[in-house]
Amino acid sequence: MDVTHLLDTASAAARAVGPQLRAAFRSRPDVSTKRDFHDPVTEHDRAAEVSIRAVIDARAPHSAIVGEEGGTTGSGDLVWYVDPIDGTANFAAGLPFFCVSIAAAVRGELVAGVVYDPVRDDEFTATPDGAWCNGKPLRSAGATGDREAMLLSSYPTPLDLGAGGELALERYGRLLRSFSAVRKVGSAALKLAHVAAGWSDAAYGTGSNPWDVAAGALLVRSAGGVYLGDPLVKGDYLAHVGGFDLEASALAEFVPR
Repeated sequence: MDVTHLLDTASAAARAVGPQLRAAFRSRPDVSTKRDFHDPVTEHDRAAEVSIRAVIDARAPHSAIVGEEGGTTGSGDLVWYVDPIDGTANFAAGLPFFCVSIAAAVRGELVAGVVYDPVRDDEFTATPDGAWCNGKPLRSAGATGDREAMLLSSYPTPLDLGAGGELALERYGRLLRSFSAVRKVGSAALKLAHVAAGWSDAAYGTGSNPWDVAAGALLVRSAGGVYLGDPLVKGDYLAHVGGFDLEASALAEFVPR
């Protein structure tokens, strides 16, 4: 399949919803919940996914779409992974750290990915041949050790605390003591894009879905960073810039198995 066409399709779909997301941002939209009150959704998530699906269906018919809001539709060797707003809690509250994430996989191999930050109008794009931000090549490079590194991590989530209790807090404490800074920023896809760009040094998350991380995983790997975990299967992930010493890091105990 034509990877350029797939990347252009992902870009067109992501940018198609930029105006509506910017217009709705900081409007304090009504929020409902899915799994529990930590898992919010708004009308804008659903509307954006409808728009994204329309672009993909028009430009790449006879493919499957796996979306956070609309589930799985279609079938075929080409599968799209769509998160219309990754970081819904941030979007709903008015915190400018959320994005649109779209990835394409052919027979289980990621071939195109877009992470679009509509507030900053930053578009991160990737194929197996490279990664770019607004057309400029990305190089995932930064700190080599914990003491100089910025870690972006959602850990521990309420689910992690429920499963691990005090152990989860102890593990989190080790990260806080080891890294120069630890931030819980609320969007897996945008975290990974920032690692790909070298704007942060490592990212870690648990229980992530493919629509959260597929595009970001391709960004990191194509920019020369390291992504550990299977981005097309729900589970944990760990990513870091190229040259980072994971073996000597407090993150070594968090490597996905």
